[in-house]
Amino acid sequence: MSNPLVDMQKPDVIFCIGTNMTECHPVAATGIKKALRRGAKMIVADPRRIALADLADLYLPIRVGSDVALLLAMAHVILREKLYDATFIDERTSGANAFLEHVKDFTPEWAASITEVPAADIEKAAILYAQADKGAIFYTLGITEHICGVDNVQSLCNLALMTGNLGREGTGINPMRGQNNIQGAGDAGAVPSNYPGFQPVTDPAAQSKFEALYGRKIDLEKGITKVTALDQCGKSIRAMLIDGENTLVSDPDRDHCEHALRSLDHLVVIDIFLTETAALADVVLPATAWGETDGVCTNTERRVQRLRAAVTPHGDARPDWWIIAEIGKRLGLSGFEFDSAKSVFNELCELSPIYAGLDWDRIDKGEYQWPVPDKEHPGTPILHQEEFKNGRGLFKVINYRDPAETISDDYPIWLTTGRRLQAYHTRTQTGRAQGIDYLLAEESLEIHPTDAAERNLKDGDWCHLSSPRGSVRVKVKLTDRSPKGTVFTSFGFNNVPINVLTGSGYDPITETAELKVCPVRIDPA
Repeated sequence: MSNPLVDMQKPDVIFCIGTNMTECHPVAATGIKKALRRGAKMIVADPRRIALADLADLYLPIRVGSDVALLLAMAHVILREKLYDATFIDERTSGANAFLEHVKDFTPEWAASITEVPAADIEKAAILYAQADKGAIFYTLGITEHICGVDNVQSLCNLALMTGNLGREGTGINPMRGQNNIQGAGDAGAVPSNYPGFQPVTDPAAQSKFEALYGRKIDLEKGITKVTALDQCGKSIRAMLIDGENTLVSDPDRDHCEHALRSLDHLVVIDIFLTETAALADVVLPATAWGETDGVCTNTERRVQRLRAAVTPHGDARPDWWIIAEIGKRLGLSGFEFDSAKSVFNELCELSPIYAGLDWDRIDKGEYQWPVPDKEHPGTPILHQEEFKNGRGLFKVINYRDPAETISDDYPIWLTTGRRLQAYHTRTQTGRAQGIDYLLAEESLEIHPTDAAERNLKDGDWCHLSSPRGSVRVKVKLTDRSPKGTVFTSFGFNNVPINVLTGSGYDPITETAELKVCPVRIDPA
């Protein structure tokens, strides 16, 4: 997030797109509710009429996968109505001329034909956001889990740059991370294109630093993503280590994923429970849970926080860092001589410019948000206040493109997937709590009554939900929360393996799967 969580209470206008925040981030969403009680206006763009939409001043029921069209048209209106911040654009951005010329062609009427949102409402949204003194954008996986996920994010950045809604209290571009410490994982280098601290692996200076640390030659090429790794299982990749992820349930194209994992000569899983993925492993190594672990977590607002073990680990469970370090040492690798979580974190601070001013003792009270470049620095709650990392904010010329697969006679319904408030992710933890079963005992398919009637389906009936990749059996739930022509379900129940259906395409830059768009057919079971 460019701004701290407390800033959620401060915008004049809030633009939420692709985020079911009240279900997926219910605690953080209280900040939005406080802003609304204070008098803020809210725009919500989402294919479903989620609870957040019920609180909105303007709801845009956007067709799945058409976000770029909506955002191009909003930029067109802001330009047409001369609501852009010319001073901010001149002083703090690059590429504005090409971008502003580009968006002249993308009218609200053009976008309405794609997004299925009325042109007048697109105009209202653009004017409302652009006229705000403090306009803030919030998004989550509904923006990123598309073949155009990068385009979606860059289009949102374009709107913020046009209107000068960056670098100030109550503004910003604010992605809400999907799970705890997703931000911290990225900070620590858990992506194939970066070393810790987002230092590019293609940078010779970063290469030299980490060659010295590891005592071995490192090339200047990006590593492979999990998508490529799964494609190469049983071929160039013969063994795999999966730590804290239930890949079999959470990943797209489940049949392909399971085939890949079974093709390995050796699979090792580190986890706190015997998940569906761990059940496939040759070796399962038990990790400590959060209450048994000393460590560090960086949250969605870039706040670096200490974790403290409250109880003794159960049985043979050990911290993830200890397990990984022991594997490294027993493979004869250098660089794994850690004796505590403290030593791991302090090495990260030595190597990462954004953590350079921190250490284990300084984060004792969790008061710092990176970047913290030196020991005297107070932290950075709001990014981009004086300048951007590259000096200027860069406008990007983006064009709309259809999802990887679109509806057809064979698959005439749009499926979009997500999470539910009562069941966390793949239910590895919440699925073991009896109280949660009382709140949400099974998965269901949200379907509009008109779509159900056309297929002779009643509430509570079972149906077969099919895509080009497979079919699953799921119970029907009639609701007008999902619009006609679109259905919704979550991916968290292993007995309704929705990700058998998904996986038609990936963003070409990040290789993030298009989990939010999948054409399907619905037949009575």
